[in-house]
Amino acid sequence: MYSLRQQVGEANRHAVIACALLAGREPHTFEDAEPDIIELKSRIATAIDFVQAMPRSAIDGAADKEVAFRFRNGAERKFTGRSLLLTFSVPQFFFHVTTAYDILRHAGVDLAKKDFLGPPRQV
Repeated sequence: MYSLRQQVGEANRHAVIACALLAGREPHTFEDAEPDIIELKSRIATAIDFVQAMPRSAIDGAADKEVAFRFRNGAERKFTGRSLLLTFSVPQFFFHVTTAYDILRHAGVDLAKKDFLGPPRQV
């Protein structure tokens, strides 16, 4: 299993790359280092800022756009925007976030389901 650092890194990576691919932008890249908790929090904030800065209209209009996700080993896998989100990046994101959450709980961090889900919102 990946470490907490790697889980956070993969969650950030899937969020950033998916949005960048759909918006036709270059993804933000994070330094390849051993970040501490403070740096992990900073990276999460940077990923959120990057995602929120993407033009919503470009992402909304990318359902049928062909995109290619590049893996760390250099291999590529082609998707439509819709299939990238629904079958790959969103599931990967939640897998890594859930695993990071579980690692923290196992280490004794006082977290509950409400911390993972956040407050209920009307959409």
